[in-house]
Amino acid sequence: MQVILLDKVINVGGLGEIVKVKDGYARNFLIPQKLARRATEANKAEFEAKRAELEKAAAAKLADMQKQGEKLAGTTVKLSQKAGVDGRLFGSVTNSDIAEELTKQGYPVVKSQVRMPNGPIKTVGESSVSVQLHTDVVVDINVSVLGETA
Repeated sequence: MQVILLDKVINVGGLGEIVKVKDGYARNFLIPQKLARRATEANKAEFEAKRAELEKAAAAKLADMQKQGEKLAGTTVKLSQKAGVDGRLFGSVTNSDIAEELTKQGYPVVKSQVRMPNGPIKTVGESSVSVQLHTDVVVDINVSVLGETA
């Protein structure tokens, strides 16, 4: 199915591009998330009429996220979890735990924005985690896990 992208989509394309994607991907993800529209002649004409407005909105969103990313860069999140004497946690620290703590600190982040390349944190200590605020804005933060003895 051919779609017109209304925003930048990773590994697919940028704003305004007409791309061919699998039907299910378009119907189940891109169109419901308002990231794309079907590439019919009417939609193409409507998009061209609104192109400047959409590009301006996308640039404003990117600038806002870059500003938020500058504030967030280098932030340390401190979490405490129950741990054994060897420093391993009973359970783990997940992206939802980190997102919840960042929200408490005043940074509105959802768990899908927190990227943990090595999976959940299972030991006491310092770790580095990245937060993807926008497709072009990725910020690294530090996570300090403190152990509580049971």
